[in-house]
Amino acid sequence: MEPILKSCAGLDVHKKEIKACIAHGDLDKPTRYEIKTFSTMTSGLRKLKDWLNSYNVTAVAMESTGVYWKPVFNILEDDFDVILSNPYHIKNVPGRKTDVKDSQWIAMLLRNGLVPRSFIPPREIRELRDLTRTRRKLVGNMVAEKNRIQKVLEDANIKLRSVVSKIDGVSSMRIIHALLEKDDLSREEIAEMTHGRLRSKMDLLVEALDGRVTGHHRFLLKMHLDHIEFLADQIQNLDEEIQIRMVPFHVQSSLIQTIPGISNISAASIIAEIGTDMSQFPDEAHLSSWAGICPGNNESAGVKKNSKIRKGNKFLKATLTEVAWAASRSKDSAYSAVYNNIAKRRGRKRALVALGHRILIDVYKTMKFQVPYKDVGAEVVYQRKTKNREQAMIRSLERSGYVVTKVATA
Repeated sequence: MEPILKSCAGLDVHKKEIKACIAHGDLDKPTRYEIKTFSTMTSGLRKLKDWLNSYNVTAVAMESTGVYWKPVFNILEDDFDVILSNPYHIKNVPGRKTDVKDSQWIAMLLRNGLVPRSFIPPREIRELRDLTRTRRKLVGNMVAEKNRIQKVLEDANIKLRSVVSKIDGVSSMRIIHALLEKDDLSREEIAEMTHGRLRSKMDLLVEALDGRVTGHHRFLLKMHLDHIEFLADQIQNLDEEIQIRMVPFHVQSSLIQTIPGISNISAASIIAEIGTDMSQFPDEAHLSSWAGICPGNNESAGVKKNSKIRKGNKFLKATLTEVAWAASRSKDSAYSAVYNNIAKRRGRKRALVALGHRILIDVYKTMKFQVPYKDVGAEVVYQRKTKNREQAMIRSLERSGYVVTKVATA
């Protein structure tokens, strides 16, 4: 290994303190190390910055440990080239691991140019990411509250979910609110609160609402309904703020919304995770690998084994899976054909992941080349599959010694 940086630093970041090690000296001489401990309070981070400047440090490396790296990055990013790296890529040797040795190990790797850089988007993208991730958490909380309502209704012998398709539908919520006021609902009252196809299930609905709703059940139902209303307001506020933050990225958002399945909200979530500058990723394969949406490599002794996808970015993967589910239901599209081809052989879940991988590749190309997505249609995908299958069968016959000649049909 040959050093390439004259003065650099490695940081081992924890909740309350930071172990910092500076590796410096002439490139043709042995490396000298300076080690010091700092507090993670803002005053301690300012002292760390002054100490690094006193040794003319140009680059700083640290592991992406939870959220503890963020305040350090915020203080140092203006003065130094801060490199955030995946802990798996710079892990120290087991058995020789302490906080001091970790910081020294990171500094040594950085001095020799061996610290792989993780993708860190600009500040405005990071702030948008906080908003979209918070929105996803609140939506998950709302789903949990709806499941709790279902649990209370079951405890009260109300079998509403056995009749309606969604517990949070308009008719369902009217009925639940009515149960807060009355013990028994007449057939006429139920008919007034229902609409659409649910009216054809009136007999079954009346039977399902014959339960034993007590004051205890009403208290829990009201609490869950109030929480859902509060969460809906919070999500609405987040949506408004997200749309304001998305104004500078209107062009990119409009382009990727030409891809089937991507809505306004999912476009904001995708941009919040990968940014808009595709030069950060050498090609679409690197982006897919970073996101953890492509198959992993698992080969030994020339034998390729089945391998799962990597952990990657769980928020991006969740968004892509949702987009893939919507895209798979778009009629006569290339995405629906891809989904159907894979789902028949590998199952629906694997098909969604594979389709999400393809959508991410199209997102990359759309934003890099600034051109809208053009759907080739389902027929092209099916024809390509038929042709590939035909060629595979011909190769199999030729390996067995047969000579295959294709005869043109009239």
